[in-house]
Amino acid sequence: MKNPLNKRLPREFRKDFGKYLVIFLLLVITIGFVSGFLVADGSMIKAYNEGIDKYNTENGHFRTSEKMNDAQIQSVEENGIRIYDNFYLEQDLTNGSTMRIFANREQVNLACLMEGVFPKAANEIAIDRMYADNNKISIGDTLKSDTQSWKVTGFIALPDYSCLFQNNNDSMFDSVKFGIGVVTSEAFESLDSPLVKYCYAWKYNDEPTTEKEEKEVSDNLMKAINKEVSLEEFVPRYLNQAITFTRDDMGSDRAMMIVFLYIVIAIMAFVFGITISNTIAKEANVIGTLLASGYTRNELIRHYMAMPILVTLIGAFIGNILGYTIMKDVCAGMYYGSYSLPTYVTVWNAEAFLLTTIIPILLMLLVNYTVLRRRLSLSPLKFLRRDLKRRQQKHALSLSRRIPFFSRFRLRVIFQNVSNYLLLFLGILFANLLLMFGLLFPAVLDHYQTVLKDNLLCNYQYILQIPINAMDEDHKLESLVNMLYFQHEVETDNPDAEKFSAYSLKTTDKKYKEEEILLYGLADNSRYLPIDFQETVSDKDVSKKEDASDATPAYISSAYADKYLLDIGDEITLKEAYEDDTYTFSIEGIYDYEGSLTVFLPQDTFNELFDLGSDYFSGYLSDSEITDIDQKYIGSVIDFDSLSKISRQLNVSMGSMMYLLDGFSIVLFMILIYLLSKIIIEKNAQSISMTKILGYSDREISSLYLLSTTIMVVVFLLLSFPIETVLMNALFRGIMISSISGWIPLYIDPVLYVKMFLLGFGTYLLVALIEYRRIKKVPMDQALKNIE
Repeated sequence: MKNPLNKRLPREFRKDFGKYLVIFLLLVITIGFVSGFLVADGSMIKAYNEGIDKYNTENGHFRTSEKMNDAQIQSVEENGIRIYDNFYLEQDLTNGSTMRIFANREQVNLACLMEGVFPKAANEIAIDRMYADNNKISIGDTLKSDTQSWKVTGFIALPDYSCLFQNNNDSMFDSVKFGIGVVTSEAFESLDSPLVKYCYAWKYNDEPTTEKEEKEVSDNLMKAINKEVSLEEFVPRYLNQAITFTRDDMGSDRAMMIVFLYIVIAIMAFVFGITISNTIAKEANVIGTLLASGYTRNELIRHYMAMPILVTLIGAFIGNILGYTIMKDVCAGMYYGSYSLPTYVTVWNAEAFLLTTIIPILLMLLVNYTVLRRRLSLSPLKFLRRDLKRRQQKHALSLSRRIPFFSRFRLRVIFQNVSNYLLLFLGILFANLLLMFGLLFPAVLDHYQTVLKDNLLCNYQYILQIPINAMDEDHKLESLVNMLYFQHEVETDNPDAEKFSAYSLKTTDKKYKEEEILLYGLADNSRYLPIDFQETVSDKDVSKKEDASDATPAYISSAYADKYLLDIGDEITLKEAYEDDTYTFSIEGIYDYEGSLTVFLPQDTFNELFDLGSDYFSGYLSDSEITDIDQKYIGSVIDFDSLSKISRQLNVSMGSMMYLLDGFSIVLFMILIYLLSKIIIEKNAQSISMTKILGYSDREISSLYLLSTTIMVVVFLLLSFPIETVLMNALFRGIMISSISGWIPLYIDPVLYVKMFLLGFGTYLLVALIEYRRIKKVPMDQALKNIE
């Protein structure tokens, strides 16, 4: 025979339709979004991994100053590799961006055609799909440089540029002002040959199976190549940010989304638990009668668990359908907005089903079973008497009679609902943390751009490219002549120009991601960086000098100090990029510069440290553009545009995600307040009914119950701000250290707290209007139904 209790379920559902509807919607939205994200993430990772083989992605590449001859190539290939030409050149386009142009590769790093066709004529080009999206370029449009123009025939994704890093040491990729294009082989050969970079890709004959083995093999390979040619760049695949950044970032996003899902599910499970406790208190007489009539506790537990589990099941089912359809495309679009990925095929993700359906249901079962088991362990007689206290009733907290009656009543309401308000506080804390991150991130990027503009060392930093023949140790006389000629060619008449030396080293701290640190050797009395190194040394205590290590005194940038929590007196150790040599520096001061992670030294100390000669310099600092040096001698130019690359790209990549976080946090905030306000009103329905009998108006009753919740919401909003500030500092720092080279300081505009408070309180007012209608609907005879 069917269980008669099941007949109560439809009635219970209709009675609490609003509660179950909002919980259902929250579950559908959360599970749908996370499921869609995991499906898109899994499909993208599968497409990425398959693309390594499908598009024959390089095991690494290196760049030389001159084209290798056949004998050199043959000698290098004896180290168990196959070398492929991967030449390119860069063109500055009239839209303010730079296009790196390759001949269409046919053996290695094959292009995935996303839309359109590959170029066939000399004036045609296929460009990276993400660069095209960010610059609003369509197929058929024309790209122009000062000397040439190309018609765009198609959009592509290249496996060796899934992230558009112009240089492997860049702090962030740039898909707005840097793009990749392929032209026909004939068209490439006709381009300006002096600008061609001689880059070579390699593939192992026997590919290493682990990253450790790959490191050992690549280190040996680098030494072997160095014996044959002079290396300008050497990047094995496992260190190539343009290839690995995408994979690493997708993995970290996945972990964050799973944690986010379980926090929401846990909150919802405890909301159900409190709801059930309230239902048990409301139906105590019925439960007592059923227990006395022979129903077991397990039967009642199953009955009261039925609706929460049914709602969770339906929500998870519809959420997964939503995830595999609409949300999957939304999340895939977010990836395509950040990375240049090949075409993917949706893959059934059993793990996503487990994480978004099975585990949430089990979590809901566990929480609700624990609450019900504990609440239903009382005797039938206690339920019939509506005595649900496990311990003897304590005296109510004494309140002064000087406190007005309404104020005392509101305090009683708060004390009676401590557990509900505690859950409300946790929900507000979580929702506000999401909202804070969503509102904070664009403001941080805008502030960083402003700080950079006001904090530039100078408007232009020119890093010169010294010819290899001027640094040939085997032919010193010829090298000296070439160096003198080079120095003559790079002299400038620009009065703003100031010479400096530059060198780059790598960090050695294994706790953090390896980063490039730029070292500056500054002229005495520099007009651009007024650092008095002599004063710093003379001010040091004599005893400290005697105990000092062999570390070289230096200043570091404030960005470097902030990122690695360094202070004056600390020591840092840096190493050569492709060698084992290390250098130790003692921090004598911190210079206010947020543009990059930088070490500053006197130029004579710098040149002596790296054995470069007393007259050596490698660049110019200038407030005006230098136009009288041949472009072939200029390796790179650091200006505001290049320094703001991080903030510009993060704004493009994460802008849509921030709006989603803002929207979700407001919805979560509204649902929690709605549910808990509803529970508080239902729990006090008898008291509300009694006050109506005593002649209180609906508005007066609302001021008793809703104002109590209003006070707590305001208090919780204000209390959450300092806690969220501490959490945000830790969260933001973790993201910056693990994901991004360089440093963006956290900036919290005081206006942000005002926005958060207004959004939170405004959301609450909407819920309060709904709850006011609920109070009006409480009947007067409610108080007469439960007279003991």
